[in-house]
Amino acid sequence: MSDRRRLLGNMASLFTLQGANYILPLVTLPYLVRVLGPEKFGLIAFSQAFMQYFIVATDYGFNLSATRDIAVHRGNADKLGAIVSSVLTIKLLLAVLGFGALMALLWLVPTFHQHWPLYLVVYLSVLGATLFPTWLFQGLERMRDITWMNVGARLVTTSAIFVYIRRPNDYVLAAAIQSAPVLLAALPAWWTLKRVQRIKIQVPSIGLLRQQLVAGWHVFLSTAAINVYTSSNTFVLGLIAGPVAVGYFSAANKIVQAAQGLLTPVSQAIYPHISALRTQSQEQALRFIRNILRYLAAGSLLVSLVVLFGAPWLVQVILGAQYVAAVSILRWLALLPFIIALSNVYGIQTMLTFEMNKIFSRILLASAALNMILVIPLASIFQGNGAAMSMLFTEIFVTATMAIVLERKGIHLHRFRPEAA
Repeated sequence: MSDRRRLLGNMASLFTLQGANYILPLVTLPYLVRVLGPEKFGLIAFSQAFMQYFIVATDYGFNLSATRDIAVHRGNADKLGAIVSSVLTIKLLLAVLGFGALMALLWLVPTFHQHWPLYLVVYLSVLGATLFPTWLFQGLERMRDITWMNVGARLVTTSAIFVYIRRPNDYVLAAAIQSAPVLLAALPAWWTLKRVQRIKIQVPSIGLLRQQLVAGWHVFLSTAAINVYTSSNTFVLGLIAGPVAVGYFSAANKIVQAAQGLLTPVSQAIYPHISALRTQSQEQALRFIRNILRYLAAGSLLVSLVVLFGAPWLVQVILGAQYVAAVSILRWLALLPFIIALSNVYGIQTMLTFEMNKIFSRILLASAALNMILVIPLASIFQGNGAAMSMLFTEIFVTATMAIVLERKGIHLHRFRPEAA
């Protein structure tokens, strides 16, 4: 199979996968927000935002660092087995430590103890993120192999929402159903992997574990920083303004995430391709990045404009009249698909590919600090609108800073003459 054909096949599979991850939840969103109401929907969103800290910890940046290593070494069976064994061992250990920390919080902190069953069932999403090897299939450029598992699991849980969720007090069950899909898909994913790839799982040495921890450290800091100005805004808003404000903000944010998900498959598919391309030719990798930047910028700008000008209609149709307060929040968030698409190309596709990990992580750590400085006063004054403002200002800072750094490093991505990929 040619590189171009494999890349297009992975993009098609990832579009299907993102459809399951974003579009199917969007199908249940109008039903859930009406049945549960802003308060109970906000409680679920708050717990899911809290669990993102544990998911980031168990991912430890492996979705980028391990994906890159696998893309480079996928032809070496021994090296591949060592990478997989080390990454899986670290993820499992982190998940166990995370569960211990969660139990301590549920016991000691009244805010969490009050709704302890909710947090326990939402931890299923952490177990799913730990066990499902997206990083491995992505590095092997075999996304087609796991697409049907994710879609099947999402279809089952989507149907379960309509069957079992009938009243606001069903919110814990609703959270459990929403947290289960990735965990359900994990077992068939590993079975498929064993059948098609024959990776030898081994007991990793301390040296191999240390090597993966070092390799993923800067990416982990970066993803943790990203989480601070994405999920943390929901979490901080809940602490400041309560679950109803979180309900409005989260409902609007889910619409934006679904719109943004239309473009995510492209960035996920091209990352291992660019990583492998760069080992052959730096200039060829840059030409490919420049061409991709044009297409992603145009597509994401169109998506953002549709959300910006269609906000009242989208809220009315998807969320209903009781969520009219979400219209202004949605407008503040509307430009994020465009801004994030640019920062993805500048940061992940370029900086990480060209081993600018330290600069990348420093930018995101600075952005996380900026977001925390902004979100507390803005959320206190403007509630959901303030949390949205903080996200928008922070993402603009991220994108502008990355663009400036790349230009100063002599990596010029903005050329007006089209280049062959």
